[in-house]
Amino acid sequence: GGLGFNIFNPALVGRAFLVASFPVQMTNWIAPFAYKGVEAVTSATPLAVMKFQHQLTSYADLLYGNVGGTIGETSALLILIPGLLLTLRGIINWRIPASYLGTVAAVGGIFWLIDPAKYPDPLFHLLAGGLMLGAWFMATDLVTSPLTKKGMWIFGIGAGLLVVIIRLFSGLPEGVMYSILIMNAFVPLLNKYTRPRIFGHE
Repeated sequence: GGLGFNIFNPALVGRAFLVASFPVQMTNWIAPFAYKGVEAVTSATPLAVMKFQHQLTSYADLLYGNVGGTIGETSALLILIPGLLLTLRGIINWRIPASYLGTVAAVGGIFWLIDPAKYPDPLFHLLAGGLMLGAWFMATDLVTSPLTKKGMWIFGIGAGLLVVIIRLFSGLPEGVMYSILIMNAFVPLLNKYTRPRIFGHE
């Protein structure tokens, strides 16, 4: 631990603690444009609606953020734009979000092709929940992500697999937070076993 040496993403550790301590308060959302009544504070997230009611939210609502969810993660478009800008400026390494999002789309797409009536399509997986926020701004944390290119690919693929498994087969509708925290634990091993070999010294 210590500043600059923490194993786990501090923001996600804090959120995991709050979700475990205050599950009701952390899973009730204010519905967009609803200002009074019970429905104003009981808006379900698109992933919860899909998982437990088998209803898809429109792509437009997911893109523009007209859905229930945690502040900062509801609009896929408003997350994608700064994520791409930071990547183009070289602040974010593109390998982690690319492998993370690509794995979720690929694996989610396989299950969708197997049973479209039961599983959501890849685009829904990409736009719903905290995936965009996690892929661009949480998984890419410099301290808690791998240092090597190969390690970054493995990290993103592993996190993507975990997201799909948790979303489709666990009792939770979302798995982004846990997928990143679990892969954070493997970062020291990834750094150790994926660093380039040194074949000689001067």
